[in-house]
Amino acid sequence: AVLNLPAVLDLRSAEPLKAELMALRGNPVSLDASAVERVGGLGVQLLLSAIKTWKVDGQVLTFLNVSNAMSEQWLSFGASPSELVAQDAA
Repeated sequence: AVLNLPAVLDLRSAEPLKAELMALRGNPVSLDASAVERVGGLGVQLLLSAIKTWKVDGQVLTFLNVSNAMSEQWLSFGASPSELVAQDAA
């Protein structure tokens, strides 16, 4: 499944995104980050949690078309750039 991330990942978008992710849990998922313009701390936490959950479940979670804005803001929160590349179930 491919899930398009919203332009703004913040408090307002976190709950709907969490619900969408949980509905896809147990399946391989690709997150299209091409539209992301702004990422808040809660958005980073939610995505890091999803990465960990998919790994624990033995599923693949990948990021597609990561925008420059998302990449820069991800790093500004101290998150690892390697988390934004393809994740395997290892």
